[in-house]
Amino acid sequence: MKKVIVTGANGQLGRAINELYAGNTEYELIQTDVAELDITNIDKVMEFVRGIHPYAIINCAAYTAVEACENEEDLAFRINAIGPRNLSIASEETGAKLMHISTDYVFDGNGHRPYRETDPVGPQGAYGRTKLAGENFVKEFCHKHYIVRTAWLYGDGKNFVKTMLRLSETNDKVRVVNDQVGSPTSAAELAKAVAYLLPTENYGLFHGTCEGDCSWAQFTEEIFRLAGRSTVVEGITSEEYGAAVKRPAYSILENYMLKMTTDFMFADWHDAIAEYLAAENI
Repeated sequence: MKKVIVTGANGQLGRAINELYAGNTEYELIQTDVAELDITNIDKVMEFVRGIHPYAIINCAAYTAVEACENEEDLAFRINAIGPRNLSIASEETGAKLMHISTDYVFDGNGHRPYRETDPVGPQGAYGRTKLAGENFVKEFCHKHYIVRTAWLYGDGKNFVKTMLRLSETNDKVRVVNDQVGSPTSAAELAKAVAYLLPTENYGLFHGTCEGDCSWAQFTEEIFRLAGRSTVVEGITSEEYGAAVKRPAYSILENYMLKMTTDFMFADWHDAIAEYLAAENI
């Protein structure tokens, strides 16, 4: 069996990958999180990867708390940049493929058409800066790499969908930002894209989000509709919401390279959220 190390295995994507590969007789997943492997420590990474000599490494580990990244940018850099660097060096030495997950936050969020992989980047905050540094390290140190940028991810774990459903249980109305647009993406769909690319030699940079787009308020309305909730969604501006850190106004990614080089297609976001809620028995 081909051994595949999964970092950040307890996160939403890590869990979705584990579920997708369950019962697979071709791949053996070695699940790791920070307790099993500190990706920020080069010596530990080298020792671990050399001992396993994997076919591939799927890096789902990241420091994704956007506000916290602003206050702890050094920590975010260690996890989001040094970690991928270390995994890249280990992958290159052992001949393993590296699948690295990145984010729409590498862009400035001021676009007017879906971002393609070839568009110039311009992160506006610490999270985006550290994730972009991670991408650059992967490109520099590992030849056999895939970088997949995603956005608005939800899956098994703490996420926007569950937060909205929880609020609907005790509120007749919720206020949700309506001037930020993106493509809600299920971890299950992203896991399928990862599994599709991994056996190939189609290396490089990809965007990976569900098809279609909406605002956070529109996403919430669809969640409530599917869940049969009567809670009213009041659309507000980002300024009214008053977040401590500015979020991208425009986060729509075009899966251009997937469409140009493969026949893989993500599900429409409407279908993906319906499938997710059905699986959650909601």
